[in-house]
Amino acid sequence: MKNAVIGNNKQKANLIVLGAVPRLLYLLQQSSSSLELRTECAVVLGSLAMGTENNIKSLVDCHIIPALLQGLLCSDLIFIEACLRCLRTIFISPVTPVQLLYTDPTVIPHIMSLLSRSQHTQEYITQIFAHCCKTPEHQMVLFNHGAIQNIAPLLISPSYKVRMQALKCFSVLAYENAQVSMTLVNVLVDGEQLSQVFARMMQRDKPIEMQLTAAKCLTYMCRAGAIRTDDNCIILKTLPCLVRMCSKERLLEERVEGAETLAFLMEPDIELQRIASVTDHLVSMLADYFKYPSSVSAITDIKRLDHDLKHAHELRQAAFKLYASLGSNDEDIRKKITETENMMDRIVSGLSESSIKVRLAAVRCLHSLSRSVQQLRTSFHDHAVWKPLMKLLQNAPDEVLVMASSTLCNLLLEFSPSKEPILESGVIELLCSLTQSDSPALRVNGIWALMNMAFQADQKVKVEIVRALGTEQLFRLLSDPDTNVLMKTLGLLRNLLSTRPHIDQIMSSHGKQIMQAVTLILEGEHSIEVKEQTLCILANIADGNTAKELIMTNDDMLQKIKYYMGHSNVKLQLAATFCISNLIWNEEDGSQERQDKLREMGFVDILHKLTQASDPSLCDRAKTAMQQYLA
Repeated sequence: MKNAVIGNNKQKANLIVLGAVPRLLYLLQQSSSSLELRTECAVVLGSLAMGTENNIKSLVDCHIIPALLQGLLCSDLIFIEACLRCLRTIFISPVTPVQLLYTDPTVIPHIMSLLSRSQHTQEYITQIFAHCCKTPEHQMVLFNHGAIQNIAPLLISPSYKVRMQALKCFSVLAYENAQVSMTLVNVLVDGEQLSQVFARMMQRDKPIEMQLTAAKCLTYMCRAGAIRTDDNCIILKTLPCLVRMCSKERLLEERVEGAETLAFLMEPDIELQRIASVTDHLVSMLADYFKYPSSVSAITDIKRLDHDLKHAHELRQAAFKLYASLGSNDEDIRKKITETENMMDRIVSGLSESSIKVRLAAVRCLHSLSRSVQQLRTSFHDHAVWKPLMKLLQNAPDEVLVMASSTLCNLLLEFSPSKEPILESGVIELLCSLTQSDSPALRVNGIWALMNMAFQADQKVKVEIVRALGTEQLFRLLSDPDTNVLMKTLGLLRNLLSTRPHIDQIMSSHGKQIMQAVTLILEGEHSIEVKEQTLCILANIADGNTAKELIMTNDDMLQKIKYYMGHSNVKLQLAATFCISNLIWNEEDGSQERQDKLREMGFVDILHKLTQASDPSLCDRAKTAMQQYLA
């Protein structure tokens, strides 16, 4: 059987169909079978597993994994190695549920104890761990069973395969895991710090796979806070190594992994972004990611060309991600990116690609560039970026929606020339529907975009926003559990209630509800920022001609303003004093009556006290208000 199936997928499938697997598993598990027989069974099963994904599914369905794990309890090394080799082949297949390794809690510690048996056990076990560590829970199980202490010495094993698999283990263990990363920093291998061992593995004479995986380990340790971003091993070793991986000499998957890892490394750090942007012409090197593979590619291997044509979209995705990361903070880098050949056209076509990952990466890149006032005014306008963006917002998955709507928020800022055409395209309904989403991020973005849209907008737009959103939804958002949603909703309300005719019109139709909402927030358990924003809305209402009566006839509200004028926080005192200032302003009808009423309520005494305040702006505001009484 063994000789028939080696290298012959058809024969493998035939044997499986004929029911050989349960029989082989039966012989493998019989203690009466000789060790030679059991080992041969494990070898044949391992060969069957080398076939197609369907073969693996059939093997897993026959419960091969528990049988092989049971086999590891035998003391014979050759049999153990055969079982591990078969397990390795099964676990590295994408169709195998990795959870099967963790079902029985005694398995991991037992496998750890087999690491010392031979180079083969080391290679297979580390390869199994590297493939089966997919979640934070998996990381912690391996960590708690001593993965770091047991695997670290393997980094200097005489076998390249063992060194490589051990390195891969560390990259999956450290990914987004602060506890593992902090532990790794202090590990010594043969008297040398682990970060030095990794740095040595990134030298140019080492195999590319090793350089790249070592760079990933250091990247993950850095992002988890275990290594500083200005550490030499990051700036002088890791970053340049990852930039090298982006060059055209590298294979497609190396270029993809290099770019994605580099994007992750420098995402939060402006200094690393600046260094990377001037390393090896990275910005123009990434432009090649969009031209690959071209008809004149030097790929002679037809299989390789076929593979690369199928995977070329991964290169585009990686380039967009890296551009997004590079341009997330620095204005000059953004300029450099948008001036790269046809960049804006590439982003625009990326937004409508069939691959969801490319669309997401392209919109991330666009979002990063949209943080620039200059780009909003120039390249974004020239390329009418808003059109494909609006199209992308129709029925996209949530993660794309979040990025696309964030970008839209920036395109709706008052200095953006795209604001007008977007308004005319009927975006308001779309944004209002986002505010009803279950995802807080989408609610925030929907309301944020409406807030930007309402800023210094004309009456027609404001009325349309209030109509489309509906007062019920507006007040639902004012009691949203997410503080960001609440803050942006208050911001929208503040922008709607600006300029007198607008204030009076909105308050005449919705005044009662708005005052109720203001009352609820000022009485509730909210942050200083939320209350300050609410008092600013109240100050805007106090600036209306007819609207201010809603405050003057509401003694409860006046008492609240009085309370906040005496609050311990200066921001709240300032906002409350501003309300009073607007209510008693001289040149307006009825100011005398309002001044008298507020004097009776004791406001003049408070203002007088505030003119002695230690905060200069509070002091000035109180004096300005006092002058209204003296004029």
